[in-house]
Amino acid sequence: MPRDSFMERIRRRGYLLAGVDQNTFLFGYFNPQHRMIEGFEIDLLRQIAKAIFGSPNDIQFRAVTPAQRIPAVQGGSVDIVADAVTITCARRQQVDFSTVYFDAGQKILVRSNSTARSVKDLGGKRVCAAIGSTTIATLKTLTPRVVPYGVQQRTDCLARLQEGVVDAISSDDSILLGFEAQDPQTKIVGGRIADEPYGMPISKAHPEFVRFVNGVLARMRADGTWRRAYHRWLGTVTDAKTPAPPAAQYVR
Repeated sequence: MPRDSFMERIRRRGYLLAGVDQNTFLFGYFNPQHRMIEGFEIDLLRQIAKAIFGSPNDIQFRAVTPAQRIPAVQGGSVDIVADAVTITCARRQQVDFSTVYFDAGQKILVRSNSTARSVKDLGGKRVCAAIGSTTIATLKTLTPRVVPYGVQQRTDCLARLQEGVVDAISSDDSILLGFEAQDPQTKIVGGRIADEPYGMPISKAHPEFVRFVNGVLARMRADGTWRRAYHRWLGTVTDAKTPAPPAAQYVR
């Protein structure tokens, strides 16, 4: 690692410190059988650790809620976050981002016996979403107006839907696929409400680390690592072919 770089500081510490979710099936969740946090985003983070240390295992995970993701990076309690963070102009004012590593879209999940076909059928209904997510802000702009029901953790939404407290869940399609796989009595309906491009937040104090992470992602796009990670985690829940990774767009 370059002398005096943030990557060298991480190397001297002995491990990469990453903020993740431990409840999002397929992307970042604690597997009680393996006693490990696993998922698509976890595989990406392990590749970054491998690029620094030569081993994908030199990494520590810190569980964060959606509302804690940006403050954790700003305060330095983590080096990086990979937790379905949508890149927005407002967030770019607070942190830097890697290039997009997943192209998600906001959708709706309802119980399988629901007659709702899209968000337009949910006027006046309670729709669950995580506090601190872009989903809440989008829900508030919809017409006919839905009633946003905020929770701290995304998985709390699935419990609320099963209990009948809410009529639907709105989140990224990537997250809803995990919910649908966990509960066959649910279904995803309608098209995309909004685009949700995922990037990894990094402190503005470490631009060299942003470039380093982008280099790792570029290598993963080129050598098939991204496709293999996608197929491993998402190929089991979708009939669609493994897509090409999102093309890199670099912000100056």
